[in-house]
Amino acid sequence: MALLNIFKKKKKEEKKEIKKKEVEEAKKVVRKEEKKPLKLKEKKFFEAYRILKSPHITEKATDLVKKNQYVFKVWPRANKTQIERAIESVFGVDVESVKIIRIPRKRRRLGRIEGFKKGYKKAIVKIKKGQKIEVLPR
Repeated sequence: MALLNIFKKKKKEEKKEIKKKEVEEAKKVVRKEEKKPLKLKEKKFFEAYRILKSPHITEKATDLVKKNQYVFKVWPRANKTQIERAIESVFGVDVESVKIIRIPRKRRRLGRIEGFKKGYKKAIVKIKKGQKIEVLPR
């Protein structure tokens, strides 16, 4: 039995050496290729969910689509540059301008009970001519 184990060990060692050679060759190929820096769009894609909430779909918003303008609900702390980067990274379009509107909360009453309807922030994003964003998949 001892003789058989000796042969098995040699095979394992040979396999390890072959794997090491393959790994070294793969490293050489990776080194030869140019390492391209990540574009700004690719870096910020993971943060888009912190900026964009949802598309704001109303009659007025659908009319604005004819003018290459799209409306989105955004988080209250988002600013114009963050919104622009998020739209460009998620939808792959070129943004021309961003307008922000803060909708205040509204007082509502049901009988004697008073409360408030939540306020929110929305952004109107204008994109280049010829480009489209499909807000609702068909």
